[in-house]
Amino acid sequence: MDNQVGKLLISIGAGILIIGVVIYFFGGSLKWLGHLPGDIRIEKKNFSFYFPLTTLILLNVIVFLLFRIWKWLN
Repeated sequence: MDNQVGKLLISIGAGILIIGVVIYFFGGSLKWLGHLPGDIRIEKKNFSFYFPLTTLILLNVIVFLLFRIWKWLN
């Protein structure tokens, strides 16, 4: 296998580990995430639909900024 694949898998694993640690230790203070204004929630008698539009946009901006910082540092 290529070394790049190994580095990619290690990076993905480290990212999942960091997310897990943040959720484990700071999960109580992150309850607002997913309940932002603009998140779509439809609840009927036998049907519920939830689409976290604003939360996805916020996470997209954060990931974009992290990648830009990563690229700038390299």
